[in-house]
Amino acid sequence: MGRRRQGRETALQALYLSDTGKMSVAEAVLIVTAGGPIDEKTLEFARALAEGTASHIADLDVHIQEIAQNWSLERMATVDRNLLRLASFELIFHPQTPVRVVIDEAIEIAKSFSSAESSKFINGILDKIKDRRPEGAA
Repeated sequence: MGRRRQGRETALQALYLSDTGKMSVAEAVLIVTAGGPIDEKTLEFARALAEGTASHIADLDVHIQEIAQNWSLERMATVDRNLLRLASFELIFHPQTPVRVVIDEAIEIAKSFSSAESSKFINGILDKIKDRRPEGAA
């Protein structure tokens, strides 16, 4: 597994733990990374994604909710909700990462951490969120 994928998965796990365990993302990152080998660059990437997502969560939730009109955030599986937040953050606030990379990574992570149906759901939402990306982004 590549560093960026490992960073995204670590960030997702931290967001999930923060969401369900009602703790800060910083605490969740420490817990998630305590059990396994993760190099410094990957940890830095994971921390930036998790903390960035958490700092923009209200705005990200608005974007997601506007697109997923028939699905409230509370009804979504916790993994799916946090993966949508994470990928939306990367789409909107990391314009140097190509859209296709963000969406493909989110789909593959959904297949690993959620279900095949979730990957289709996430693809549909992110396909519309990509249109909210700043102009001139990759």
